[in-house]
Amino acid sequence: MKKLLTVTAAAWFGMVGLVHAQQRPHYTQYVLNNFILNPAVAGIENYTDLKISHRHQWVGLNGAPVTTYASIHGPWRKSDDDVETATTIHPPGDNPRGRSFVADYTAPANHHGVGFTVINDRTGPLNRFSATAAYAYHIGIGPRTNLSMGVGLGIQNMTLNTNKLDFGAANPIDPAVAGNMYMNRIRPDVNLGLWLYSADYFIGASAQNIVSSKFSYAEDTVKFETGKLVPHLFLTAGYRFFLSDDLSFLPSAQVRYLTASPVSFDINAKFQYRDFIWAGTSFRIDDGFSAMLGLNVNSTFNIGYSYDITTSRLNTVSRGTHEIMVGFLLGNRYGDWCPRNLW
Repeated sequence: MKKLLTVTAAAWFGMVGLVHAQQRPHYTQYVLNNFILNPAVAGIENYTDLKISHRHQWVGLNGAPVTTYASIHGPWRKSDDDVETATTIHPPGDNPRGRSFVADYTAPANHHGVGFTVINDRTGPLNRFSATAAYAYHIGIGPRTNLSMGVGLGIQNMTLNTNKLDFGAANPIDPAVAGNMYMNRIRPDVNLGLWLYSADYFIGASAQNIVSSKFSYAEDTVKFETGKLVPHLFLTAGYRFFLSDDLSFLPSAQVRYLTASPVSFDINAKFQYRDFIWAGTSFRIDDGFSAMLGLNVNSTFNIGYSYDITTSRLNTVSRGTHEIMVGFLLGNRYGDWCPRNLW
């Protein structure tokens, strides 16, 4: 029975490794919340940014990944600078995020940022829960440019639900795991990041799972080795172009690297009308593409939705991937409808 448990669980972990190509969850709308991947983004705006997201991947596939997270970050102390922001009253006329905004943009003063993230990621019998606190320091390195450095520290709890393991019709219950419904393992979660930004571009680099650690389940009657949690590396860059003063085009790209897996790429394109509504698309090399749509309802609330279609063999059983994210701009004293430094 112990051998059967090992084979069954190994098959699950093998599938996760092949289709994810990473141990961390995928996101489509990281383009709207880079903080979820890079702790250096913490405190980049002069308000507290709260994001809540739910992603259901490969709908129709039994045991497919389901990821839910909440993140919050902001400056340690809000700036008291007398900054005049056109979006305070959202008047008609010039686009408050148009060419004049970029021309007049100045780098924020040096400041500290803090944040916190809670993530729950479930795939079949496997569940990963993490809670991470982040700190960042933003330095002005030019009249229009800042560089921030960040670190995230926390824990992640890996859970195997043995009741969801399939031992076949002839052996519906395995005595080796009877009474052991959940097997839990706690590991550290350490992340690092850099973020270079201005009004019209950003370049970021981050690493998650800095502390590589062995990962195994072991009980009195069963032991299952799953390998190691290994570092994930992300490189991100984007630039803002103006098609007109009211319409901006924001291409971006991300490169991901995980030990013993091929390098993966995302290419994104976002079109934004003023600071009000946006639409975009994303192409993930050798995996699929997605469509995105979002609305800044007012200076307090925004919402985004994406739908992914896979081009891999999973498209024969999957009805696509849905991801929704809602955001709240807390303490937004200048009434901005969209970020000054991110998009």
